[in-house]
Amino acid sequence: MILVGNAVISDDIKDQFFVCDLEKCKGACCVEGDAGAPLEDEETKIIEDIYPIVKDYITQEGRDAIEAQGTWVIDTEGDKGTPTIGENRECAYALYDEKGILKCGIEQAYLDGKIAYKKPISCHLYPIRVKKYDGFEALNYDRWDICSAACVLGTKLGVPVYKFLKDALIRKFGESWYAELVVEIEAGNSQDQIEVKG
Repeated sequence: MILVGNAVISDDIKDQFFVCDLEKCKGACCVEGDAGAPLEDEETKIIEDIYPIVKDYITQEGRDAIEAQGTWVIDTEGDKGTPTIGENRECAYALYDEKGILKCGIEQAYLDGKIAYKKPISCHLYPIRVKKYDGFEALNYDRWDICSAACVLGTKLGVPVYKFLKDALIRKFGESWYAELVVEIEAGNSQDQIEVKG
């Protein structure tokens, strides 16, 4: 485990390799699972505010689902999240590109310069999941078979999870926090090498 600020980070985040391979997975994380993307409290208001712009980027099915359920919902575990289309189908904010890859309508509006919000932080941080406890947050690597191609590509390219998610981690915790994380990981790796040599 690694401790940075009030965050406890699992060793998998430094040890596992990961780079999204959308050509292989087709954006499966936007459709698999039993709920939409988890949302933080402040994100619900942001999504309400940007929806009039974002709705032009999503499918009619997505718009229908949002009109029926709202821009965000409370899931079966009492957590806030994005609505889904039908029962256990894709996130209502998802759209298919010309290659049949699921992408985020919110992110597309951001990339077009229409909004300042990139996408839910839970999506940006994936495959890291953050769980809040009293006084600290736990960051864990979420193993999911739909991401097997990302693990293969990450290993091939030699990119660990924490480097692949640099921008998302900085967005969530700040640049100084991320810099401290890198120092802790590199110091730990150096110590591991010394122990192996010894």
